[in-house]
Amino acid sequence: MDSQGKVVTSPGSVSTPCIQAKALDIGYSKEVVVLDINFELRPGEAIALIGTNGCGKSTLLKTIVGLLPSLGGQLSIFGTPPGSNHRRIAYLGQFHNSGFVLPIRVVDVVRMGRFPLYGLWKRMSRQDDEIIFTAMRAMGIQKLADSPLRSLSGGQQQRTYIAQVLAHQADLLVLDEPTSGLDAGGRELYLQAVNDELHRGASITVATHDIQEEATLCHQVMLLARKVVAIGTPQEVLTPEALLKTFGIVVTDGKRLQVLETKHGHGSSDAPEAKK
Repeated sequence: MDSQGKVVTSPGSVSTPCIQAKALDIGYSKEVVVLDINFELRPGEAIALIGTNGCGKSTLLKTIVGLLPSLGGQLSIFGTPPGSNHRRIAYLGQFHNSGFVLPIRVVDVVRMGRFPLYGLWKRMSRQDDEIIFTAMRAMGIQKLADSPLRSLSGGQQQRTYIAQVLAHQADLLVLDEPTSGLDAGGRELYLQAVNDELHRGASITVATHDIQEEATLCHQVMLLARKVVAIGTPQEVLTPEALLKTFGIVVTDGKRLQVLETKHGHGSSDAPEAKK
């Protein structure tokens, strides 16, 4: 980060885009959630998807990684169809498997980040062990390496899953609400780790509610409200007018934006919900 706390990255490559979407329609089965999505993401760039619960953020991420089929238009990941580049993509979903039969240690969870490269049974090298430890240290959990995952707090578990993503050393990180449950220290470590990933040349697509954090992190912002409200640089997109269309009500004290959120999801209430 620079002296003003802004994330500094190298310019994006002119090679094949990591993500290219043209007139993309996304949704579940035959129900379209968002129509006509158009954007590109290149190496070393990050894009934040911002909006309420149910606005289409998670649906777009799942479509990018191949968990959901697109319903129309075109979507390519590294120039190929979604789902065909597992070795190059690390995905952090909102929900994690906590039903392990045997107690599983933190280091074992982080080591899983290397499985797409090796499979379950191939022996890892000393270099892999160093990568795993570096990922744990980046998220401040190296002293918890031998602790059972189920013994950790929610924030410590989230740090563990972020470290798993970092250990993959993927070309594209797809993150769904990665700072959920993190305290201030965890958020700071996350931002520094993501900054390091961008400097490494990785690209990042992140779904978030946090407007201020992602404004310092991302080259592009997409505002979603079951449609694309706006897409562009944070300076272009994060305006009171665009946020009003996205969230419902916007208040500013001159330093920080506050939105009173109207949900767009299925069965959601029309009552505003405060978000900062």
